[in-house]
Amino acid sequence: MWVFSGFFGLRSLLQGRYGEYVSEFVILSGMSGAGRSQAGDALEDLGWYVIDNLPPALMPQVAELAQGPSSRGQKVAFVAGAGLTIDELDAARDQLESRGETVRVLFFDASTDVLIRRYESTKRRHPFAVDRSIGEAIEAERGALQPTRAAADLVIDTSNFTIYDCRARVRDLFGGDDPDDDPMQTTVLSFGYKHGLPPDVDLVLDCRFLPNPHWVEELRPHSGKDEPVRTYVLENSLTEPFLERVDGLLELLVPAYRDEGKAYLTIAVGCTGGHHRSVVIAEELGQRLHRLGVRPRVIHRDIDK
Repeated sequence: MWVFSGFFGLRSLLQGRYGEYVSEFVILSGMSGAGRSQAGDALEDLGWYVIDNLPPALMPQVAELAQGPSSRGQKVAFVAGAGLTIDELDAARDQLESRGETVRVLFFDASTDVLIRRYESTKRRHPFAVDRSIGEAIEAERGALQPTRAAADLVIDTSNFTIYDCRARVRDLFGGDDPDDDPMQTTVLSFGYKHGLPPDVDLVLDCRFLPNPHWVEELRPHSGKDEPVRTYVLENSLTEPFLERVDGLLELLVPAYRDEGKAYLTIAVGCTGGHHRSVVIAEELGQRLHRLGVRPRVIHRDIDK
């Protein structure tokens, strides 16, 4: 990850190395220790140009310097430093968007207990820990960043994440094909309630009312991606009425979310273990969303657990 050290180096790197016009920006903000740096590393692996600790006031100037002979292509992520204020965020975002750039803000959060454990394991000093205990410093930062959190396009709670989970979540959001086709990135996520409710979702659909293939001996070894389980779930008399009602809900909500400028929409579908019913319904919803002009990513969080 490149750390900002001057405009001349930045001009050379962005124009000379890439020679492309910056078409998309992501600002990675959030609580110290919640995963900003790991997210930046993941974006760098996906080909994004990642700049760490750039003052927010300089972000619009980076966009100007990054213009090159090509019309589109390069994507830049800013990893915000600790204590990014809502005024700084709003000013940078307004200036970037006034230039016609796409700007998305991700906020990384985690519970205080988790952040304390992370800081104790790394022996790093918390940026708010001036004459405060680590717990008090975290709560002070949380209070200061609450307006920034509220203004984010997506809040990602990493309390139950490993470093690998954080990177995987970023890859899920930014690693698909042709992400620019739709300004709202839509994800359908299947999960098992016994493994915990996903923290960063917009809609949750519970399909535990359907008969569980786990209790059918010949279906138990299969997953919801296998045809015998799909047939069992989809042929139940309750499944089609349920899907028709969800269709109606999505026909209403998807255009409304787009009109409101929502950057990310995540629809979670849960069953007991996340192996059978939720997988079938998530796959089916993915197909139905295609009919609404949406190209969702379909992810099965717990299918192998």
